[in-house]
Amino acid sequence: MAAATHGAVQETAVRTNVLARALIYAGLILFAGYYLLPLYVMLVNSVKPLDEIRQGDMMSLPMLFTLEPWRSAWATAQIGVQPTGLRPYFINSILMVVPAVAISTLLGALNGYVLTKWRFRGDGIVFGLLLFACFIPFQIVLIPMARLLGLAGLAGSTPGLVLVHVVYGLGFTTLFFRNYYDAFPTELIRAAQIDGAGFFRIFWRILLPSSGPIIVVTVIWQFTNIWNDFLFGVSFSDVDSQPVTVALNNLVSSSTGVKEYNVHFAGAILAALPTLIVYVVSGRYFVRGLMAGAVKG
Repeated sequence: MAAATHGAVQETAVRTNVLARALIYAGLILFAGYYLLPLYVMLVNSVKPLDEIRQGDMMSLPMLFTLEPWRSAWATAQIGVQPTGLRPYFINSILMVVPAVAISTLLGALNGYVLTKWRFRGDGIVFGLLLFACFIPFQIVLIPMARLLGLAGLAGSTPGLVLVHVVYGLGFTTLFFRNYYDAFPTELIRAAQIDGAGFFRIFWRILLPSSGPIIVVTVIWQFTNIWNDFLFGVSFSDVDSQPVTVALNNLVSSSTGVKEYNVHFAGAILAALPTLIVYVVSGRYFVRGLMAGAVKG
């Protein structure tokens, strides 16, 4: 009797567990569908003719599949003094993002190294000021930054945008690497110093090779922020150096009379595609890097 009762209890517990798990997965699928719904609408309408979008349901699959909206959004067509396609501005964003991410990541690693393994008087104040820079709104630095870029001769250029993003992202990259290196064994640094290794040799040979997880976190963070930035791009760029986010806004605004929603949807997907690919490919490493110490206080 006792064995039968125990078996019934176990069976009830298993059923309850299965039911609870099914409810959890159903809720997750519901939320995932809710958040992916805008992407679905953009995708299906970016491959429809404009007449079909006007006459039909925006949620329905295309009756006539076409890639012409994608070609129109990507190709360069000269209207007035400014091309309307995203291709040249997509290249501008790449030329801006790659050096800005690389420089800010390297400088953040050096700052984190100094603030944890080469302590000096007032290092806490320096770190506090860098941390404070993370919370400065973009709008506050527009006028001082514009003045600085003008004096440096970098106004309206891609190198100027690189400088802006490096300076503004340095607080975040320093925070990431400082917290990561704080958990790194100081004894290894002392042993290397005893063996005659200098500042940069310790950094290149010991710390940097072991920084893979936090480098991934920093690169994803910086890449996403810089690629998606609009305010700095529209404030400090010229016609020839505008990033893709500014060009996307111009693409939508340039439509006069008839709104080409299919072209706009295709352009928005093209502009967001790099960050989406980065997260799909490296998302798991981003979480691992955070768990490895990127957000430890």
